[in-house]
Amino acid sequence: MAKKRRPQTKAATPQLTDGEIPVVGAREPCPCGSGRRYKACHGRAAAQAVTELVRRPFEGLPGECDWVAMRELVPAATATLKLRDGLPEGVPSVTLATVLPMAWPGLRREDGSVMIGLQNDTPSGDLSRDVADVLRRALVAEPGNPVGGERPSADGPRLQDLLDPDEPLVPEVHDGFEFWLTDADSASGEVAASLERANSAALPTSRLESVEAAYWCRTPEKNHLRWVMPHGEDELLDALARLHAAGASSLGEDTRLVGSFRAHGLLVPVWDLPGAMTAEECEKPAAAFAERLSEALGASTPLTADERRARSGLSNRQITLS
Repeated sequence: MAKKRRPQTKAATPQLTDGEIPVVGAREPCPCGSGRRYKACHGRAAAQAVTELVRRPFEGLPGECDWVAMRELVPAATATLKLRDGLPEGVPSVTLATVLPMAWPGLRREDGSVMIGLQNDTPSGDLSRDVADVLRRALVAEPGNPVGGERPSADGPRLQDLLDPDEPLVPEVHDGFEFWLTDADSASGEVAASLERANSAALPTSRLESVEAAYWCRTPEKNHLRWVMPHGEDELLDALARLHAAGASSLGEDTRLVGSFRAHGLLVPVWDLPGAMTAEECEKPAAAFAERLSEALGASTPLTADERRARSGLSNRQITLS
């Protein structure tokens, strides 16, 4: 009987550590020497790293709640950004905007200034890394050119790496999108028509001054207050339930806490307001509510039966935006 041939072994291939694996084409052999294609070997981890959802992409940034609001709530707003390492030569300023013309992710204006749009579709699961990638490319783009979206490197920097950690985010809410243009008053033709269309679709919105990250808006049916809060979800729901059960969750006559939604890892309670209630008229009630909420957040006793029912009702009226 013929003897079985022993399998021939290949000469040993030098192995690279994970930190040394370069990125190659998905269908090319993996540089680690495994014999598999890159996409089925080290490329799998790289792909997962840029698609895995980061639940709180703005965590650690000053003004996290306002970052969420500018991403999800506010039609037209801008904020000045300060870079950790200062502005490069030829870049007089960097501005964060809710949205840019043509939904561009970024824009290097003729004067060299940079604008970054926040309300865009992003290529990975880490919004912070995606926006940081646009920012880096906008800083070196030719003046007068938009910056498109690209899939960032899995180990690329995030906003937390690029922005000054001591600089607060101070959103400026606008009535329209005139901030797109250096001289909006002289706009004509299609530019003027495009601006008018954008402005007509934007809901009137104001940021309250008495509390952080609370935004009043007007809709055809009624007005609303949407308030991005930094507290843990369970902790905040317990506090809201205590206030709701005690009849202390409203912002005054004919106002009602109707529920909340999740956005980028934070909870956003929503109140219905009378159509005649202005943003200015929300200031004192919101400040008073903030004091009641602070007290409720500090409570340590178990929820009562009424409070548990209130919590269940609030939980059942939640939706998740991201």
